[in-house]
Amino acid sequence: MSNQSNNFLFDAGKMSQNFKAGAIIAISSHVMRGSVGNRAITFSLSALGYPVWSVPTVVLPWHPGQGPSTRLTFDEAAFQSAMTDLEQSPWRNEVKAVVTGYFASAGQVRAAAGLISALRREKPELLYLCDPVIGDRGGLYVPEVIAEAIRDFLLPLASFATPNRFELGWLSNRPVENNQQIVEAARLLGVPRAVITSAYATSSGAIANLYVDGSQLLLAEHRELSHVPNGLGDLFSALFLARSFSGQSGEDALRLSTAAVFQAAAHAVDAGANELLLEDMQNALRVPYANVQLRQLPSLNSRLKQD
Repeated sequence: MSNQSNNFLFDAGKMSQNFKAGAIIAISSHVMRGSVGNRAITFSLSALGYPVWSVPTVVLPWHPGQGPSTRLTFDEAAFQSAMTDLEQSPWRNEVKAVVTGYFASAGQVRAAAGLISALRREKPELLYLCDPVIGDRGGLYVPEVIAEAIRDFLLPLASFATPNRFELGWLSNRPVENNQQIVEAARLLGVPRAVITSAYATSSGAIANLYVDGSQLLLAEHRELSHVPNGLGDLFSALFLARSFSGQSGEDALRLSTAAVFQAAAHAVDAGANELLLEDMQNALRVPYANVQLRQLPSLNSRLKQD
């Protein structure tokens, strides 16, 4: 076994010990079948050793992309009451981080923002990752009022954000036609660290995640796959938060999270599955071996320093 592999195993073991020191609240959609939304988030965080407080915003039999199904929703007053219960819970000191994804109403967004703000008043170091699940290349797939609430109430609280390229453009109201524009738009979000999960790769036939942390700009590239299942963004947000929470550098968190997500996607594609097969991927989530090319973007760094 290579020294690099040994280092990964050591890091994974260290992460598992660190994770037991704190829980993560995961707020997103829940499906009865499949590995998207909170199913993907809670599974991956649990596989890495985290206790998870799972909060569904809506319950569906399966992902809408698999066909129409019944949608179970929550009364907004009841949802707010549940967030207040968590805020006042006798176990709230266990919580060290929060991740949010899909919301079914603007009221839920405001309730989640209230919970995060209350937890942070007691624990200023609380980490919060906002995955603004609002749309994709086809446009918004949530009502505009929900997207606006995420922009106005959650992004100002975020330690990290993981929008795709469309979401970044909508939230920043800026063009995102190249990586230069992506960096400029990401800086306008007001979030300390962002990963744009559909940036432009420098190699043909590849796709990239672009990490923006002040003047540090890193591009993680891997081979582009066809017909990938849903849930990759949910999986990435959970893994990136987990690795950041464990104390790993932005570079390591980006590389290892990108590698694990690519490996999970490739496994599902190879199996001809229409869902991520995360039950097969627990070791890969902890110690991914997929090849990811990590590149610094010095020209953009230079421009940022001149601004």
